[in-house]
Amino acid sequence: MPTKLEYRTKHEVMMASLVQEPSSISQTLNTEPRPLRIGLDIGSTTVKAVVLDDSDSLDATLFADYRRHHANVRATMEGLLRDIRAHLAELGRADEPVRLAITGSGGLALADAVHVPFVQEVIAETRAIDEAIPQADVIIELGGEDAKITYLKPTPEQRMNGSCAGGTGAFIDQMSTLLDTDAAGLNEMAKYYQTLYPIASRCGVFAKTDLQPLINDGAAKPDLAASIFTAVATQTIAGLASGRPIHGTVVFLGGPLFFMSELREAFRRALDGKVDEFITPTDAHLYVANGAALDGLITLIEGAGATVVGAGIAVEKAFQPGGARIRARGYRVESLARVQSMDPETGIVFC
Repeated sequence: MPTKLEYRTKHEVMMASLVQEPSSISQTLNTEPRPLRIGLDIGSTTVKAVVLDDSDSLDATLFADYRRHHANVRATMEGLLRDIRAHLAELGRADEPVRLAITGSGGLALADAVHVPFVQEVIAETRAIDEAIPQADVIIELGGEDAKITYLKPTPEQRMNGSCAGGTGAFIDQMSTLLDTDAAGLNEMAKYYQTLYPIASRCGVFAKTDLQPLINDGAAKPDLAASIFTAVATQTIAGLASGRPIHGTVVFLGGPLFFMSELREAFRRALDGKVDEFITPTDAHLYVANGAALDGLITLIEGAGATVVGAGIAVEKAFQPGGARIRARGYRVESLARVQSMDPETGIVFC
C-alpha cells in the first residue's frame, strides 16, 4: 500500500485583492471577531449539525449531532437549534455572533425561508474533504434515500442515484425488517456470514423477491445480512460508476457507512485490488454539515457588502479540487504557479 501523504493546507486558495471594496472587507475581517459557524445538513431521513469555533479543524467542534427527523424536519430543527444555544450558553458563548449555512437534499426550502446561505452538497462535501483528507480521490456516500459517488480529481464530479431509494439507508431498513431486526442488528448478523447470495438492490420489490425464497428455504440470517450489504455495494458501484474506475484513496461518508462496519466491508470486497486505501473519518456522518460550516469565505465577503470578482492564488495545488471548485462557481482564478504533484520520491512537479 502506498505511503499516505500528509500534505495539508487550511486554505488552498488565498483570496487577495479580489473585491471591489478591499478596505471594507479588510476592516470587517480585522476589527470584528470571527463568528461561530453553524453547518446544518438536512437529508431525507436525518438532520446533522456542526458548530465550529474560529479554527477550521474538524477535530475541534463545539457541538455536533445527528438525528432522525421522521418526516418532521421543522420540529427536529427547532429542537436541534435550542440544544445548540443551550450548549453554547453552558460554554458562556451564547451571545457571540454566528454564521449559519444549510446544505442537504431537504435544505434548500428552509434556507430560502430563513434567508441564510444554501451550500450545494457537492461543494460542502468536497470542502470538508479538501480540508481534512486532501489525498482523497473518490468519495462514496450513502444517505437515507440517496447514494453518491464523487470523483474529486481532476475536477469534482458527483454521480447520484435517481428517484428510487434502492441501495440506500432506507433500503437497508426495509430489508432488515424482513429478517426481524434493525440496521444495527443486520450489521451484527453479517459479521458471521459464510455464504453470499445474489440479491437485487436496485429496487426493494425485486430484492424482496430474491430474499423471501431464501428465507423460506432456511438460509442462515448472517448469510442473508451480508448478501444484502453486498447487493448495496454492487449496485452503488455498477449503477453510479458506470464503468469509470474507482481507485486511489476512497473515503466513506454518510450515516449507513459510518455506523455499519459490514457495509464498509462489502464495499472493500467489491473494490478489492482496485483501491489503495479506504478511509472512514471519525465523523463521517457529519462531513457534509462540516463542509457547510467551513464553506463561506465568499459568503463572508459578500456579507460585508463587497463583491467577489476573482481569486488570486500564489501557489495552486492543481491536484486538489479547491481551485477547480471556485472556477466551477463562475469566478475568475489566476495562479502564479500550479503544482501538478507532490511526492517524497519525485519531489514537486509543476504543471
